[in-house]
Amino acid sequence: MNEKAKILIVEDETPLAMLMVSVLTRFNCDVSVARNGKRAMELASEKRFDLITLDIELPDMTGFEICSELKQRHISYKTPVLFVAASPCEQDIAEAKRRGAVDYLAKPFDTTAFVNKVIYYARAQRPKRQESEGLVA
Repeated sequence: MNEKAKILIVEDETPLAMLMVSVLTRFNCDVSVARNGKRAMELASEKRFDLITLDIELPDMTGFEICSELKQRHISYKTPVLFVAASPCEQDIAEAKRRGAVDYLAKPFDTTAFVNKVIYYARAQRPKRQESEGLVA
């Protein structure tokens, strides 16, 4: 990836958000962080991201609600969403997929698995985003 992958992390736990940012910036990613749903929606409206990671439990709304709303917005409806959440039960994984998420990673997670999933889905998104912006012939 020549251009930095643009990643939005939606996570209310500061130490975990800082870890995610630290790991991803080492892999040449441009990372933004939102600690609640309202800020996540603002950032997603202001900037195009290659991937959005979502926690389920946030102070003002659930990650499921955010995912549904993101998938209805013209600027972010094609953006891959990766849930990074503490409850890896089958019901939550199924709900994440139903809401439009591409994958689900349970906390605590292995940082290598986290980076691999983020880079994989962000790379898969790049051609689609560039085409929609008229950057690819």
